[in-house]
Amino acid sequence: MADLPVERLGGKTLLQYAKKPMMDQLAKEGRCGRLVTVPEGFPPGSEVANTAILGYDLNKVYEGRGPLEAASIGYEMADDDFAIRCNIITLEDGKIITHNGGNLETKDGDVLIKYLDEHLGSDRVKFITGIQYRHLLVIKGGNKHIVCAPPHDHPNEEWRPLLVKPEKVDIPDNPDRMTAQETADLINDLILRSQELLAKHPYNLAKAAKGERQANSIWPWSGGYRPSMETLMQQYPQVKSGTVISAVDLIRGIGHYAGLKIVEVPGATGLANTNYEGKAQAAIEALKHDDFVFVHVEASDEAGHDGDLELKLKTIEYLDQRLIAPIYNEVSTWDELVCIAVLPDHLTPVEQRIHVGQPVPFLIWHRGIEPDEVQEYDEVSCVSGSYGMLRLNQFIKELMKY
Repeated sequence: MADLPVERLGGKTLLQYAKKPMMDQLAKEGRCGRLVTVPEGFPPGSEVANTAILGYDLNKVYEGRGPLEAASIGYEMADDDFAIRCNIITLEDGKIITHNGGNLETKDGDVLIKYLDEHLGSDRVKFITGIQYRHLLVIKGGNKHIVCAPPHDHPNEEWRPLLVKPEKVDIPDNPDRMTAQETADLINDLILRSQELLAKHPYNLAKAAKGERQANSIWPWSGGYRPSMETLMQQYPQVKSGTVISAVDLIRGIGHYAGLKIVEVPGATGLANTNYEGKAQAAIEALKHDDFVFVHVEASDEAGHDGDLELKLKTIEYLDQRLIAPIYNEVSTWDELVCIAVLPDHLTPVEQRIHVGQPVPFLIWHRGIEPDEVQEYDEVSCVSGSYGMLRLNQFIKELMKY
């Protein structure tokens, strides 16, 4: 939900402009700061930022989105598996129009992925259904040393120059794996063949007849091998048990490797129409028996990628009133001390429609905390917060003090 100043809003960011009384109250009663969530040399993606927020060293554990989504889906990776996120996207006139296949729904994405697996799958290649437009491609013996373009970072750009390439690094060949060039060639061939198949599928033929955006190509990116991560409980002994609540596979995957229980909320979509109240209630129930609850809402990110200013403002206001407020109103009555932190994982500026790796504002609140001078929660106000500028795992270390 973090953003840059927007001229249409009089030079304010969306957090400055939106009506968010609950977040402002928590900022006023708590303490604020800013956090660098993307380490140098890493892409400013959700998989990087959320892993860093939970305190992990990306240089030790980062394997891309694919393995995280595999964990969430329930696919247990073998040692020779290469798992890579597989978007279904929209191409028109040789360009990437949307990264989400025209806001593809899960039931339709499932049909299309199974169709592709039937025609393109093999002993080496497997397509697995995820959520909405976010799916999984597993290549036995695939090589992770390839360069892929995240489709959400290239809206309205020509897609052919963005096809997969081998990394320009000297990596010794592994006899148990394909070369990077072989892996890139295989994925590019799958992309081209998927376009031929998807163009003929009844789903897209119906979309074309209505003049609507088609889900007409796969776009694999952010792959890796099975990661090796300590659980959150191993890192922080004060956490005996925890829960993750999200509609997004990669966040559930991070939670899985972090040792958190995954709670599925009916109606949680990853979009602005998600079930905020259901997530709030799930968090409240989890807090009754768990030490740590990680609630993730994707809606503002998707609205930012779509360049939809009004919708992104609504997602911030929905988050404030329909999720944070009910949690606060409940736990503030408890005898047991509950600490609440609020922060984005990264910026998705609505005018740019891509991820940006700048520091994000955060707040930490609990009964009895000594407040600082910050009166509102936004990118500008939090600059003067008493935490100053934290980096990576410094945030969760600060949170764990409480």
